[in-house]
Amino acid sequence: MNRLLKSLITTLVLAASITAATAQPAAKEQVKGLDEQVQDIKKDVLAISTELLQLEEKLLYPSSTQVSLFLSLAPDTKLRIDSVKLRIGGLDVAHHIYTYKELEALRSGGIQRLHTGNIRTGEHHVEVTVIGKTADNGDYRQVASRTITKAVEPKLVEIVLSGPGSGRQAIQINE
Repeated sequence: MNRLLKSLITTLVLAASITAATAQPAAKEQVKGLDEQVQDIKKDVLAISTELLQLEEKLLYPSSTQVSLFLSLAPDTKLRIDSVKLRIGGLDVAHHIYTYKELEALRSGGIQRLHTGNIRTGEHHVEVTVIGKTADNGDYRQVASRTITKAVEPKLVEIVLSGPGSGRQAIQINE
């Protein structure tokens, strides 16, 4: 019985090696076909992931309650921002500490989304606190506030930082 089992295993191993030797050209084509299928599946998964993220955002932030606040720098602003703190209705909703690359992106015209959230319709008090350094390396701290009115549609609020000595209001909150 043991001898029969050994000869059967030997025959199977021999058959497998012969099959593998003759199937190598076909295996390369199959692997290439599998690679293409894997790439197609990856594309499909990424597309589905994008759709899920969009659906999630619609569910979490319905347009009737959505508010988004964006931050930008006025042209030729010499202010170096270290951090920004955002409060809506007396609640802290965002706090961001800036890196060199983020500050450079803002200086070159970039816009940062500080916060997206839900608020009910009506009036809300928005407060922005900016901490940084002036052009002459002095400490800078400025607080600005404004009451915004939220209607049924999505609300977009722009916060523009000018800094001291620009001839404009240091922090502008625009609806």
